[in-house]
Parts: sequence; C-alpha cells; structure tokens
Amino acid sequence: MSIKRTLLAAGLLLAATPIAHAQVAVGEFAGSAVSFEGLLQTDAYWYDADQRALDGDAGDGDDTDFGLRRAELVLKGKGPGNFDWTAGYDASGDGKFLDVYGRYKFKAAGKPWLQVGQFKQPNSLEELSSTKNNDFVSKAMITNTFAVSRRLGVAGGVGGDDWGVTGSLFSRELTRDRAHGNGYGIRGYYAPINTKGNVLHLGLSQVDYDTDGDVLRLRARPDADMAQRLVDTGSMVDTDRVRTTGLEAMWLRGPLKLQAEYMDATVDRYAHDDFGAGGGYASAVWNLTGEDFAYKGGTPSTPKAAGNSMWQLGLRYDTLDLDDGDVAGGSIDTWTLGANWYLRSNFKLMLDYVRVDSERAGIADDPGIVALRAQFHW
Repeated sequence: MSIKRTLLAAGLLLAATPIAHAQVAVGEFAGSAVSFEGLLQTDAYWYDADQRALDGDAGDGDDTDFGLRRAELVLKGKGPGNFDWTAGYDASGDGKFLDVYGRYKFKAAGKPWLQVGQFKQPNSLEELSSTKNNDFVSKAMITNTFAVSRRLGVAGGVGGDDWGVTGSLFSRELTRDRAHGNGYGIRGYYAPINTKGNVLHLGLSQVDYDTDGDVLRLRARPDADMAQRLVDTGSMVDTDRVRTTGLEAMWLRGPLKLQAEYMDATVDRYAHDDFGAGGGYASAVWNLTGEDFAYKGGTPSTPKAAGNSMWQLGLRYDTLDLDDGDVAGGSIDTWTLGANWYLRSNFKLMLDYVRVDSERAGIADDPGIVALRAQFHW
C-alpha cells in the first residue's frame, strides 16, 4: 500500500473512533511540553468542462481528479519559560516543510515577540488563518496567486487585544527547489469592535520581494486545487521585484462571518512596462447550528460544535485579473456555494459547487466544478 493510501486509511479509521482529542501530548523534554498535531485532507473533483479539459492529468480523457491534498504532521513545544517552537512537515506529494521556527515572547507592554525560522509571512487574512478551518475547499484565487506563505526569515511584532503590527524579513522556502526571493513583509490590523459575538476587523499589509532569476509567472486554478489553470501570464522575463498590497475586512456577528480581501500587485521590469494585476473576494459563512465564531490575534477561528456536529453554509464571489498591457494572462470570476459538516471536533466534510466565468486572449471558458473534501485533524 502506498504512503498516501496508508495515511488516508489511518485518517478515516481515526475519524471513526468514538473519542478524539485536539492534540496528543507527547511529554516534557528539556523543559518543553511537547504535543503532536496532524491534518489529513483528501479531495475529489468532478468537472463540467467548457473549452478546456480541466482534470490535472491532461490527455487521459477523464473529467475527474482524486488525491491526497495534505498530510501534515506537526510537533509543538511550550517552554522553557516564554519560549515556544513548532516543527511541521507535509508528507503529501513531493513533501515540504511547514512551520519550522522558534519564538520568544517578552514580558513587556504591547506583548512583543520575536521569531526565527520558516513561518507564514504577514500578509493575507485567509493565508494566515488555520488551514483546517478553511471555509471552502480551495482558498481564494488572490490568496493562491499573490500571498507569500512560508519563508525562512526573522519576524517580530507587538499588539494588544484589539490591534497588532508584524514585520518580517524573509528569503527562500526551507524545502529545496521551491520559492525563492529576498524580501520584506508588514501587516497591521485593528478591531474597533471586539466583544464576544461581535467583531469588526480591518487590516492592511504589503510584501515586497525579489523575483527568482528575474523571471516571474502568475497563474491560477479556477478555485479547484487539482484543476488545470485557466489564467496564466506565462513566464515574464526581465522582472525585478513584486510588490503586493492587501486590504482586508471581516465582521463576525454570532454565527455569521462576512470576510473580504483585495490585493493589488505591481511587477517591476527592466526592459518592459511594469505589470499590474489584482483581484479580490467576498464571502459569507453561516453556522447553521448556531455556534459563534471566535477571534484572536488578528485571525478568526471556527468554534467547536455545541453538540456532536456543526453545519456551515457558505457563499463566495472571487475575481482575478492578469491582463495588463501586452501580457494577456486572462481574467476569471467564480461563484462558490459550499456546505461543511464538522463531526465532533476532528472530522470534517466539505462540498462545493463552483461556477466559473473566464476569458483569456479573447476566448471564453465557463466550466462548472463540484469539489468534495474529507478532513481529519487532531
């Protein structure tokens, strides 16, 4: 049996157990209380193609995709003192390192902290939110296209109950042959309303980094993580740096979450006009079973089910434009209707329908997609 099938079988078996815990306590080592966490996700996609076949294995004649999306294994430690650390690895696909860092929290006004290693950079509300709490099977197209996720670097920040500022200097990913480019990131947020069951969040971020080998390619899938990409700038040569500014807003009102982000990216080029691209999304998620959303540290979290299960219904509009000047990357708009079922605190089923409206080089392509995800986490 392959590693992927073994992990999937283990996840389904654990999901069927009558009692599951959010973390597994490993023990204390060198003054650090160590725990073990994991996340398994397996996906299925059915495509109603319009112009282009969407399945990831191009040319096989199928209109479906099935596969393991994530197999994340994470060790976390607290202590000694105000020090904590995280070491994670995703065993799916070719494998890659996740968060691998150490952090120290100072006892001072503003709760300052400093961390070194690989971690998510300070940009994109959706990217910074926990993956296990994704509202839809796929993150929004701007998140997948523009957000800078985990990179090696150093970061620090200060904040309070209602605000926070984070700054970071970063370089490449820890995993070999993945994203490169030295740069910086900064994000600030403020919650002018922050009471139990009622939160208004506003945020602003910017990342700026050097392109790898002075070549950059921006492209996006139609809100389906295994599908072919429908918009694509191709390889843009003579590129120097990418600067992306992000705006974010969110309102939590009891079991309702309204969330929106907009990103604007500028690519500096040597021998061509600078390239500009952008997009955004707006979503609404409702906990049908009545649980209130939570908020901490500038990101939301999905509550635990009041009983043995929790149901969610979500709707998202998502748009991305990669056309500018002589670069015909294309434009795409999607509507996603989703339903999520959380069983106890560890198992989750997600079902989405995505309607796509796209155009590239004057050719329209408007498919429909059904996405299903089974998730087990501890």
